Amino acid sequence: MALIAVGGIQHETNTFAPTKAGLEAFETGGSRPPLTTGPDLFRRIKGKNLPVAGFVERIEALDHFTHALTWAAAAPSDVVTERAFEHIAGLILDGLKSAPPVDAVYLCLHGAMVTEHLEDGEGELLRRVRALIGPEMPLVASLDLHSNTTPLMISQADLLVAYRTYPHVDMADTGARTARLLDEMLRRGAKPAKAFRQLPFLIPLNWQCTMMQPARGVYDRLAAMEGGELLHASFTPGFPAADIHHCGPSVFTYGWSETAAETACRQLADDILGLERAFAGRIYDPDSGVLEAMRIAESATRPVVIADTQDNPGAGGDSNTAGMLRALVENRAEGAALGLMVDPAAAEIAHRAGVGAEVNLTLGGHSGVEGDVPFEALYTVEQLHPGRFDATGPFYKGAEFNLGPSARVRIGGTRVVLACNKVQMADQAMYRFVGIEPTETKILVNKSSVHFRADFAPIAEEILVCAAPGPMIADPANLPWRRLRAGMRLNPLGPVWAGGTARA
Repeated sequence: MALIAVGGIQHETNTFAPTKAGLEAFETGGSRPPLTTGPDLFRRIKGKNLPVAGFVERIEALDHFTHALTWAAAAPSDVVTERAFEHIAGLILDGLKSAPPVDAVYLCLHGAMVTEHLEDGEGELLRRVRALIGPEMPLVASLDLHSNTTPLMISQADLLVAYRTYPHVDMADTGARTARLLDEMLRRGAKPAKAFRQLPFLIPLNWQCTMMQPARGVYDRLAAMEGGELLHASFTPGFPAADIHHCGPSVFTYGWSETAAETACRQLADDILGLERAFAGRIYDPDSGVLEAMRIAESATRPVVIADTQDNPGAGGDSNTAGMLRALVENRAEGAALGLMVDPAAAEIAHRAGVGAEVNLTLGGHSGVEGDVPFEALYTVEQLHPGRFDATGPFYKGAEFNLGPSARVRIGGTRVVLACNKVQMADQAMYRFVGIEPTETKILVNKSSVHFRADFAPIAEEILVCAAPGPMIADPANLPWRRLRAGMRLNPLGPVWAGGTARA
């Protein structure tokens, strides 16, 4: 029986997004529990679809003990402020210094955190923890599938374990898998050999989805590879909106021999390179996407779902652009709904006016993104809600939402869910709480890239991806890169980044 120290910090950084993550973002947590230090951490995470929750439950079931450090998470955004990172990292390290003697350390990380002063926030945190605990103590971590995994992260941790689903329905399962692998290391009294390969092309978020090929086949293979000499294999497609040197996909493997780890890593990297062309798909402009959805909806028996992918708050957007709303209204879509439109001022106007009132609202135009222009129109207030409700779908399992004063407003054939706090539209409950039944709606426009598929794909006639103006650029080749390492292809089989400001 071992004593395991448990902590971590999760943030997915879109360096092209408009809003930074300060300490307050971690203290509130969004859809995640707030920054927590000490034993109260385990109560707050219990039963939630979080890696740290899965780790604690499984490691204790394996007859080990846990000691809570500090854990925090914030919604994706621009960089984490130096103050926020240093404060949370300091709490984790101070907790380790004052802890009873521990036998191992587990950190629940994301892998794509950039701070005001660090390109590789997780690598630096792992380095500081390693410096504190020494070279012999096992240090393991779970990572998001979108981790921009770096050489520093690989070198400092004895084992990194990434999610295998996108939408991330296996977050708790990944923590549990990390616990099982750590238990095997402790029982053997040995650390595995490791191997690491970075791949030379960026993969757009929409085509990283593991509900579709080719990603589904890659992740099926990971599980099949493990066993015998090979302890674990991970593939992180990366978060392609981080202007850092090590942005991009990678594979890493662990084995009880160097040969097992190296052979598996090389084969996996070669296989994914062979699938490069398949990591691409069609993205519609707003008008074309709405017209196609209207065409399909004429004979469909289930909703057509559109991903408003470039305003995805799960990737740094603020869920407040109006490009898709404008396309719905101007193309006279009927039986449509859009969520979430985050605009506290508009929500306040709706609440002041009351149900049945007609209100003039100006939505959009707040993001600072080129092309996101204000959309002013007259809306009817149909329903009001305080904004507190529980998730019902597989991605947000156990989440307790607080969207602030919210409303359902209607313009023509489109209903809009107004809210005050941004959360990615990835749960049917986020429509139902204001009286919209998603299964009975012809067209649903979700401000999300992929996570919505976990709850919406089972009810969808078809899913389309649209790129309206927003901060989460769907095609990485359209981003203003400065720090990306030279030689990277900016999308599958796409242009090669030459470094600086030139492309070849």
